[in-house]
Amino acid sequence: MPVTVAAMQMPAESDHQANLDRAEGLIRDAAAAGANIVLPSELFSMPMFMFGDWKADHFAHAEDLDGTTVSRMQSIARELGVVIPTNIFERANNAHFDTNVIIDADGSVLGSYRKSHIPGGPPNCYEKMYSNPGDTGFRVFDTAFGRIGAAICWDQWFPESARIMALKGAELLFYPSAIGSDCHGHWQRVMQGHAGANLTPLICSNRVGTETGDLGSTTFWGRSFIADQTGAVVAEADDQSSMFITATFDLDAIRSQRAEWAVFRDRRPDLYGPLLTLDGRDHG
Repeated sequence: MPVTVAAMQMPAESDHQANLDRAEGLIRDAAAAGANIVLPSELFSMPMFMFGDWKADHFAHAEDLDGTTVSRMQSIARELGVVIPTNIFERANNAHFDTNVIIDADGSVLGSYRKSHIPGGPPNCYEKMYSNPGDTGFRVFDTAFGRIGAAICWDQWFPESARIMALKGAELLFYPSAIGSDCHGHWQRVMQGHAGANLTPLICSNRVGTETGDLGSTTFWGRSFIADQTGAVVAEADDQSSMFITATFDLDAIRSQRAEWAVFRDRRPDLYGPLLTLDGRDHG
């Protein structure tokens, strides 16, 4: 089953409608280029205030699961026949989450995933002040174009995230991201490792542009990329443009390769107990 995936990147501003309009344009262009699944970056419809501000006013950016961003992406997905993993700042009563809403090619919502790992610390990341740790666990979704897993940004540094999604049958791994610092090479290589270790293609969409708050500023480095099932980068964006990249994968052929390679056959879950601890002790 050949599937064409796209990673898109763009800057965001305070104008929610303008961000949605820009995203729609890129999604339409990617679909016209043959993409079946199009991944926007993390919190693409709003400024990334978590990297430069700590103000209660920013909670006003939060949306319900059926809010403006998701509704707009549903309409686009339905019209174009594409899958859109859509990332939002979710409001759930008195809790707030960084959430992926998986929209299928008919515009239906298949479910959601809440970001599990929440970063935070000096000099300018205040995400822990805004977001609750996700409570959904890692999930996979049966879309019109294959079974996909979709984690979020800081989740990408944890191999357990990718492995669990692969164990649950993910055929493609998606990571909307918002990264900007001096560790681009490390960031990319870690995710290439997830793809190679799980023999599962990986798609990462990052933000671009500089955003400034009272407590600091961040320049997002872009470099959205797609890695194949061996971890090789097969498509990569630049560090500043609004753009998309695509790659096509034969999921049936990759499934056969994954079985032949036998990394899942030879796993030893009976020896992995220390992974369930914080300090690596064997409590058995």
